[in-house]
Amino acid sequence: MAQGDVAPVDADGFVGRIPVRNLWLLMLYASDFFRTSGVSNVGVDESPDEIPDLVAEILAHAVEARQRRRLSFGYRSRNAAIHRVRGRIDVLNTERHRLLDRGLVACRYDELTIDTPRNRLVRAALERISRIVGKRELAYRCRLLANGMKAMGVSGMVPTRAQMSTDRFGRNDSEDRLMVAAARLAFDLALPMESVGINALNRAYREATWVRRLFEKAVGGFYDVVLQPQGWRVRRGMPLEWPIEKRTSGVDHILPMMRTDIVLDDETSGRRIVIDTKFTSIVTDGWYKEETLRSSYVYQIYAYLRSQVGRGDSLADRADGLLLHPAVDKAVDETVVIQGHHIRFATVDLAASPAVIRGHLLRVIAPTEQVFRS
Repeated sequence: MAQGDVAPVDADGFVGRIPVRNLWLLMLYASDFFRTSGVSNVGVDESPDEIPDLVAEILAHAVEARQRRRLSFGYRSRNAAIHRVRGRIDVLNTERHRLLDRGLVACRYDELTIDTPRNRLVRAALERISRIVGKRELAYRCRLLANGMKAMGVSGMVPTRAQMSTDRFGRNDSEDRLMVAAARLAFDLALPMESVGINALNRAYREATWVRRLFEKAVGGFYDVVLQPQGWRVRRGMPLEWPIEKRTSGVDHILPMMRTDIVLDDETSGRRIVIDTKFTSIVTDGWYKEETLRSSYVYQIYAYLRSQVGRGDSLADRADGLLLHPAVDKAVDETVVIQGHHIRFATVDLAASPAVIRGHLLRVIAPTEQVFRS
């Protein structure tokens, strides 16, 4: 396997050290579907094996509803030699190929079509998830809907990530949001069960940073859904400003940006927790110790906390830090107080049961004062 590839599924159903069922759980936590569909209220995180069936059920229902109202159309650009002028004339190609002698003219124009990247993604998701659901009738239903989209003119060419990144929802197609969110998650759920390299979207699965980003998004998504109803504010990818007093003219071009992974604020209790996620072992071999925390990570979380002190934000003045890693060979949960900031170094076992994972994620943000009580 090439460097940077994610390990394929082994005979026991693991991707690397993570069971496929728990990888599904991380994908659920990380998805827009988790926050927009109400699925967080039905306890599926306790039964990850049922996640594909639930997503397939909602996707199929959404597709059926859209088909009853007609699937959304879009425009695609075309270059063609046609018998009448349409759009803009391509003079160069018209002259080069002497098209006028044959009663043709080369034109560039936009064509209304149902074969949009959005619809192609939905069709592909129906086909993919039909292979991993547990219920036969649900698998048949998904395949039937995919064939129906094919009959309508939706091709089987899976859209690239670049194509999907430019997809925008207009006022008239806002009802597609749930369908597309379910399709994205359905497509992702099927990836661990298939060989690497089938199509362009699988390229994300081969990137070295894919699982790390999934872990970060899953942690943020979990706290977003669980803590916001309790009054917490959850922010992800929050940029921080350096407390610069003076600067030379070119320093802004070379000074690195500070951007936290996750910030949790609870105005009621006056707590702020700055979370930095890493997808590596929390400890490494040291010069003078058998094991030591990775110094660059410790410096990073320290900079996130201390750089914001004294800037008129009371939550920042006493913010806590959490460096969160997956457990590799051993569990760690240690805390230190540096200049008034509680900094916690903790792991979560991604091979554990969903209930244990959920418990770990809630425990590591609990107040740390009690750990110092004798």
